[in-house]
Amino acid sequence: FIVEAAVAAQSVASLEALSDFLDFGKEHKSLLEKFLYAAAFSPRPSRDLLRLVLDKLDGKQLAPDVWETGIVAVGSLVGKLCQQKLCGLQQEVERGVETILGGLRGAKEESEVVIYLLALGNAVLPETIPTLLDYAEKGPAAVTTAAVSALRRFPAWYISGKVKRAMRRIFHEKRRSYEKTCRLAAAEILLNNEPSLMDIINILLATNELEIETATFLLLKVQSSLRADHHPARKIMKDIMRDPRINNYNFFSKAGISSSFSGPLTATQDLLSTFGLDLLFLEGGFLRKSVSDFSLLSRGQWLHAAQVTIEAQGMESMLGENVLEGEEEPELMAGMSAIFFDVQLRPIIFFQGYTDLMAKVLLSSGEPTSVVKGNLLLMDHHQVIPLQSGLQVAVKLQGGLGLDISADMDVSIWEQELKTSIDTRGSLAIDFQAELDAPFLQATLRSQTEMEISIHFDTMLRFSSSPVLMCLQLREEQVPYR
Repeated sequence: FIVEAAVAAQSVASLEALSDFLDFGKEHKSLLEKFLYAAAFSPRPSRDLLRLVLDKLDGKQLAPDVWETGIVAVGSLVGKLCQQKLCGLQQEVERGVETILGGLRGAKEESEVVIYLLALGNAVLPETIPTLLDYAEKGPAAVTTAAVSALRRFPAWYISGKVKRAMRRIFHEKRRSYEKTCRLAAAEILLNNEPSLMDIINILLATNELEIETATFLLLKVQSSLRADHHPARKIMKDIMRDPRINNYNFFSKAGISSSFSGPLTATQDLLSTFGLDLLFLEGGFLRKSVSDFSLLSRGQWLHAAQVTIEAQGMESMLGENVLEGEEEPELMAGMSAIFFDVQLRPIIFFQGYTDLMAKVLLSSGEPTSVVKGNLLLMDHHQVIPLQSGLQVAVKLQGGLGLDISADMDVSIWEQELKTSIDTRGSLAIDFQAELDAPFLQATLRSQTEMEISIHFDTMLRFSSSPVLMCLQLREEQVPYR
């Protein structure tokens, strides 16, 4: 807790104390990850904090988990410092950018390339878009997916004609074949960023050529844009739906079990919070990818409060299914990735390869995998407001979040069942203070707010028979508010 508080303070003394205390060669990795995530989530990081992180990562033999967390944290710190208009002005920021881009150029392993691309997604630097496009079009499946995911983090005004042309080539497979999740991610970029009429029509027409599950998912994704008032494709979609050649039962009656849903949780004059759930299945009924998403929209600003993705690939060969012609057979793997408050966390791998799967099945501890756990400073605002009377009011606002997210995947070969569970527990504390200080008058207004939230998302699949039986459960405990 003291390490997290020292990162939040960001004073010269606290950063010096962290520098002396943290030994990246010896310290337990969970403490080092807490330090790195506390830095990544810092609302207004200083260049000294970035320098400390870079110094601790530089030239050391680190555990893979710590190194991955460190690189995505550097991306987040660079992005937030650039939001403060410090790009190109501070050598620490330039050093951070070069750490990511230089590492990307020199990366030999596919997993390393993926981490550097996710770090670029956290940084959201416009000058890195050409690099991301290059990896998106030319890389293997995992690299392409990571590059397209990073591009999805950019605001609409950075999704230029060049980016859209590349996404069309990926979705329509103009130059080579791509894995289905890559194509769907490219289609989402086209749909979510001021889409053209022809883009939407071509995506809809392409569903006639796609396999049933992918087509079902994409059609539901397009239809959800009609229900969302804030969606950029809504107006064009309403125009397209007037055409009976597209808006008919034959076109929209795909019989897959994949689904895409998005709806409001809270809607006020100032804030819209939404929950979305995407489920993409294989043709044999096995879950390929699930995405649960909590987003906040306020005054034109979009915030990813939480997005959790669970992926399983290579299951076709285990179930005796054939891979589609033109697609490479993916390696057996299951994993999870998460974005919280616009910060991409390092991916968690449940198992990779058949040998690893069998080891996890036989030697499973039954303990869930911790994704992120700690205390984070989310808001840190200080403002002096001059009043008409000539007096001044000092306003301070601080918000802290205690977060504990864990995930578990349990595969039973004997029962032919797959269970996944994501447990998210959080407590938010907000401290507001307004102070009027004059020679003849002193007044203070203080407000403290606390709330706790606990959400559990469970999936269970039984693939011993066809069709596959599936159970989804989203549980929310009562929210204490003080």
